[in-house]
Amino acid sequence: MFSNYLIGLREGLEASLVVCILIAYLVKTNNRDKLGPLWLGVGLAAALSLAFGAGLEFGTSELTFQAQEAIGGSLSIVSVGLVTWMVFWMKRTARNLKNELQGKLDAALAMGTGALVTTAFLAVGREGLETSLFVWRSVHAAGDGAGPLIGVLLGIGTSIVLGWLFYRGALKINLSKFFTWTGGMLVVVAAGVLAYGVHDLQEADILPGLNSRAFDVSGTIPPDSWYGTLLKGTFNFQPDPTVLQLSVWALYLVPVLALFLFSAKSPAPRKAAVSAEK
Repeated sequence: MFSNYLIGLREGLEASLVVCILIAYLVKTNNRDKLGPLWLGVGLAAALSLAFGAGLEFGTSELTFQAQEAIGGSLSIVSVGLVTWMVFWMKRTARNLKNELQGKLDAALAMGTGALVTTAFLAVGREGLETSLFVWRSVHAAGDGAGPLIGVLLGIGTSIVLGWLFYRGALKINLSKFFTWTGGMLVVVAAGVLAYGVHDLQEADILPGLNSRAFDVSGTIPPDSWYGTLLKGTFNFQPDPTVLQLSVWALYLVPVLALFLFSAKSPAPRKAAVSAEK
């Protein structure tokens, strides 16, 4: 549940911050009459994200086992690529997020209502589609049951509350530090999703080595034990990974996490504490 809560919190807060910055700017510039088109764009983006997630879940349910595993494994790799790009991009641009969004909003206001709807739709829709894809793969990797989905919903709910506090001026967030800490944890989660995707592709007979185990500690850490469930739900831990799974996990996690943390230590020109101005 924790890993999925983190995904919901991290991705949901990005979308919440985008929305509250846009709203605060419209209010500040006496464009309250443009809030309707803004919310329309946000609503359309949310609807698209939900439809995309539903399509992933129900659109693959009638396929053969091998086809499901092939699609699931391929989408795992795609989702990990998107999340990896996202955590590096957000860490780099967090301090300038507000100015960047306000510049796009100025251009949209000059072009008319349609441009405003499109700006809000694109700003939120990108986050929503990434979240739907990564959550879908992470929930499947964590196993069956309501726990992973509840974790995502709790994370999104928390992000909405934080976004509202941010907008009301009751909360100031050091975005640079927040996205650095959560980004590092998401890299660990992504490594587990990537390993899970490799296993799916092995079961689909696309990749070899399904029966070549790196180790098997199922006797020490039973998958159905509370601690086995905790490790699987948090880190996508598997007690009997294949050699290829373990190799891909390590080859992704070690260099990506090291690069992410090393770049996080680069001196910033100024603090990235951001609050919504009205």
